[in-house]
Amino acid sequence: MDASLFSDRLHSLLERADSIAVLTGAGVSAESGVPTFRDPGGLWSRFKPEELANVDAFMRNPDLVWEWYTYRRELIAGVQPNPGHVALAEMQTLIPDFTLVTQNVDNLHQRAGSTDVVELHGNIERSFCMDCRATVDKIDLPASKAVPRCAHCGGLIRPGVVWFGEMLPDAQLRRASDAAARCQLFLSIGTSGEVYPAAQLPGLAREHGAWVVEINPRPSSIAHRMHECIEAPSGVVLPLLVDVFRRSRLSA
Repeated sequence: MDASLFSDRLHSLLERADSIAVLTGAGVSAESGVPTFRDPGGLWSRFKPEELANVDAFMRNPDLVWEWYTYRRELIAGVQPNPGHVALAEMQTLIPDFTLVTQNVDNLHQRAGSTDVVELHGNIERSFCMDCRATVDKIDLPASKAVPRCAHCGGLIRPGVVWFGEMLPDAQLRRASDAAARCQLFLSIGTSGEVYPAAQLPGLAREHGAWVVEINPRPSSIAHRMHECIEAPSGVVLPLLVDVFRRSRLSA
């Protein structure tokens, strides 16, 4: 694949755009080997994610839910950011107004060098107390399958991710919406387009005049709403896109 597959409009925007917003989904992390949320495998294959990733399940059996998240954290710790993650981190250094919004909770964008990431669904490496809301970093968590207790109040510590039935954090969703509404170019990468309200962001960007591009090996459920669809892995497309951007700016 080469950059000749990019549309003329995308090439033009890479030359002049100073505001870009990006939405990433599970497909980006899957290229690093992160198992998808709905395919935990092994012992956990007999559970549906909906049966574990909700408050009621946690209150019924906190140790079971905590063990599942410990398992997931260990899996994620064993993978590395891929070229797509790295390209987005570089893009951030080249664009005056760049916003990276992710539905992923695996922290791989940050490990690749991205900063100030808008995390719509939280971060699996952070936890907090259900009672006093005190936050706990991954390094402070005990190496135990049993759910830990808060050092301040004794409350249950839960993963810092958005569970089924919970609202997305207002501040993060507002930042994502604002970025979509003001950007000139919006990239929807590795997302199925089936999880709302994140799936509304490409449409919001298009309504406000942005050129909207999907990057996915296969078309998403909202591909028909895009201006342009590039059917290839993000780890292949994004480094090419950054290279075109860098060369076009240097030659301007």
